[in-house]
Amino acid sequence: MISSQRSPFLGLVVAFALAILFCPLGFAANVDPHPTVSTPSKSKAQTVHENQRAKKRMRRLARSRAYHVRTTAQLRRHHRRHRYYERFYTSSYSDDVTEGDVTAGEDPVVRQAAIDALGNMNGTVVAIQPTSGRILAMVDQKLALSSGAQPCSTIKLSVALAALSEGVITKETEIKLGRRFHMNLTQAIAHSNNAYFEAVGRDLGFEKVSYYAHLFGLGELAGYNIAGEQPGVYPEAVIPAKLGGVGKMCSFGEGVSMTPLQLGALVSAIANGGTLYYLQHPTTPEQVANFQPRIKRHLDIAPLIPEISDGMAGAVSYGTARSVKLNFDEEQILGKTGTCSRAGTRFGWFASYANTSVGRIVVVVFLEGGRPTFGPKAAEIAGRMYRNLYDHDFFATGPAPSIPSDAADVTTGGDSQ
Repeated sequence: MISSQRSPFLGLVVAFALAILFCPLGFAANVDPHPTVSTPSKSKAQTVHENQRAKKRMRRLARSRAYHVRTTAQLRRHHRRHRYYERFYTSSYSDDVTEGDVTAGEDPVVRQAAIDALGNMNGTVVAIQPTSGRILAMVDQKLALSSGAQPCSTIKLSVALAALSEGVITKETEIKLGRRFHMNLTQAIAHSNNAYFEAVGRDLGFEKVSYYAHLFGLGELAGYNIAGEQPGVYPEAVIPAKLGGVGKMCSFGEGVSMTPLQLGALVSAIANGGTLYYLQHPTTPEQVANFQPRIKRHLDIAPLIPEISDGMAGAVSYGTARSVKLNFDEEQILGKTGTCSRAGTRFGWFASYANTSVGRIVVVVFLEGGRPTFGPKAAEIAGRMYRNLYDHDFFATGPAPSIPSDAADVTTGGDSQ
């Protein structure tokens, strides 16, 4: 009786115990301190749509890159077709530059040094004693005495002296050449800056530029009774504006034809303090023995020479003529280079003088030809010549005697002969 009454109660107890047993598990699941955040899964359609967009972007990127490469290649081909390449028709080399030279009155050491330095280059070397105007050596005399060529950047020496004479600039005057770029005379000569001298030339004007150019010997014979010499050309009027006007005349010598003898006479005047000598080329030992200097005119440039000397020295030390130092660095060399071209011929100039304790010698190197011809090459040749002279003790002994002890300078006036 009792067992029959308890059996339902026992079932309730068992059921309650089972509920207690399983309820904590469910509650713990609801309060898990580290729940797992589930992200909604993308549908297949959504994934396909994003993949298609990515592929489209990649295709567009590939097309743009291909277009860029194709366009760049086309532009390069176009530039190659239309870029201006100057063609040169004159050879930079010559088999025998000494053919026909008259050498009996030249200094043999200086002449051999010039020949060895020039080698097979198509050009001329003129060596001058700046204190007398005597030409010590002139290699390739046909070229040296010809009608000349565009002076290129060597015209800057004449323009600098003109601007200093007129008070347009001093050595320290800085000219604005760009938004934040200024340059003074020393830097402009050393680096042969065209924009600087174009600005100076425009400030001077053609009349003053022309006046000083003629004063310094351009457009007239530099020599005295030198057979075959020609006077070069200096224009009577400014060149057209489309050719650069007075600016280009002062930076490149546009429209001007200058001879190596004219440039040599000007640099000799700078080297000796302002005396412009007639250059003389003795052709016999008798002419050497009876040599007398002949003054063309005195130039009032002595106070100005220090103003340009730093630039000429800088050209050799760190500027356009530093190739001199490839072969010679024992004595101070001051000079100016020039490079330009006309009618299929390229010109290379270098005019310089050696500033030594026992005397000075002026060396002008003029080259003509193609791409191997340029101012720094002319400077390199001058360096080789100075090296040859130095190795033969020329700077210790000086040139062979040419002036009798009782000789005096003979001033012949201002007209060339």
